[in-house]
Amino acid sequence: MTTSSKQTGLTVLLVVMTLVVAILTLIAFQREGAGLFQVFIGNIRAGGWNGQFNADFTCYLLLSGLWLMWRNHFRPAALLMGVAASILGIVVFAPYLVYLLYREKGNLVKVLVGNRCE
Repeated sequence: MTTSSKQTGLTVLLVVMTLVVAILTLIAFQREGAGLFQVFIGNIRAGGWNGQFNADFTCYLLLSGLWLMWRNHFRPAALLMGVAASILGIVVFAPYLVYLLYREKGNLVKVLVGNRCE
């Protein structure tokens, strides 16, 4: 498999993830309203598997936001993007990765560490 086809495959996966989660978010918002955080925190407080999943997922979201901030040297725009990625998840994170894949011409080292590898 060539680098170009790998990049295309990853880009397609990221776009599909973004669309699926965005659509499911809209459906959930229409059906249940904006009470996500109350349900989310309530599940964690209850101590069951839903809460365990939510706590684990929160850690992933925070880590992705911190990585985004670190990669961009904690500049003000990076702080905003990191917070947005920590809250909105893949709907922010995947398009950012697609942008980086395009900008860095598929070089995953540069996608992951930016200009820190120079």
